[in-house]
Amino acid sequence: MIEYTMLLARISARVRHEGSSLLAPIVGTELAEAESRLGFALHPLLANVYQQIADGGFGPGYQLLRLLDGDAETVVSAYLTNRASGVGSGWAWPEGVVPILTWGCGMYACVDCRSDEGTVLLFEPNLGDPDAAWFIDTTSLAQWFEHYLDDTGWWVKAEDGEDVDDMPLWLHARERAS
Repeated sequence: MIEYTMLLARISARVRHEGSSLLAPIVGTELAEAESRLGFALHPLLANVYQQIADGGFGPGYQLLRLLDGDAETVVSAYLTNRASGVGSGWAWPEGVVPILTWGCGMYACVDCRSDEGTVLLFEPNLGDPDAAWFIDTTSLAQWFEHYLDDTGWWVKAEDGEDVDDMPLWLHARERAS
């Protein structure tokens, strides 16, 4: 199993430096409840972020969603809603892919909890094609957090007016949606 201690320390330092008032980290029972409701385990790095840093409320864009409880959309509620609403439609949500933050306009950053690396995906439904709505943002959640720490993510490039259309399609969405 990969050791994330140094990365978690860097994320924590960045979050403290940003001066955000953080939500308390989740406790083990909340993680167990979330995973029970999801029907699978979160990627280990994602679980550690929620247990050791905060229950969302930091990060790029509109910030990480809360995991389980909150007045707004959470990782669990967004996953369950998207899975249920896609049944029988061309927009079926892949099993094991949890939204971790919204970029607005229906777009999400998502983590493939079934991949060892925790591939981070961009869900972009505004293109109008269910088969071309999923993109590989980064090959691992650790790399995605590195982009956040170093301000090198596509979202920074987009804010600077750079072209960010080079993400490859994620071709497993339909097969994983059943």
